[in-house]
Amino acid sequence: MEHPHLAVREELRAPIAAAPPATVRLPDHRSRRRASLTAGVALALMAALAGFAVFGVIAPLITDADAITTAQNIAASPSLFRLGIACLIVVVLLDVIVAVSLFTVFSGTDPMIAGLAAAFRIAYAAVYLVAIAQLVLAVRWVDDPDLALRAIDTYSTIWDVALILFAAHLLLIGLLAWRSGFMPKIFGVLLALSGLGYLVDGFGSVLQGDVFGVGRFTFVGEVALIFWLLIRGRRSDFRPNDDRGQDRDRGALASAGGATL
Repeated sequence: MEHPHLAVREELRAPIAAAPPATVRLPDHRSRRRASLTAGVALALMAALAGFAVFGVIAPLITDADAITTAQNIAASPSLFRLGIACLIVVVLLDVIVAVSLFTVFSGTDPMIAGLAAAFRIAYAAVYLVAIAQLVLAVRWVDDPDLALRAIDTYSTIWDVALILFAAHLLLIGLLAWRSGFMPKIFGVLLALSGLGYLVDGFGSVLQGDVFGVGRFTFVGEVALIFWLLIRGRRSDFRPNDDRGQDRDRGALASAGGATL
């Protein structure tokens, strides 16, 4: 009869079966459709709010290199200026929603690149929030025109440098769009061009102290992405075109086989 200690020793010597590899569960096409619609709506709202805040409220109240006039304009319309700031804060919140939604849309293409793209956009939103805080200080320092104008200039500088992070996000989204198979490759090209435009502007601010304004001419990719997310993305099955072609081939073969029986 085998000694019980020997039996235990043999069990300890026995190889341990390897655990099955963990699998990453990717969102299904319904979740990605919802994410596409969410991202499209959020981007459209961002465009409207940012346009109103920057070009409709804040910019008209600022006179370049004229601290006294700028301070007088803000002092005359403090509630309007604060409304513009509030709209920009909402834009930051929407930026985070867009980052998460686009990650869901493109996670099936490459989860690592999609996650990196989301991280760059969230980082950009965080830095831009710091820039917006300078506008809050400008309102508080309206009695000291030089300080107020300096805060506004700091806002612009931080925003310009933050464009580098936003550019990295767009370049990665462009790469994902190119590789996805469910989006036309032209979207990847347009998004990459948008990213390059902001990259030039961001580094121009760092290296030359001025923004070249290239992004004003290369933003077409962002607009195209909004329309795709709202119109095509909410109905897409997010399958590469190759998979659809294989399904059509299998269907044709099945039909041919049935016809010969």
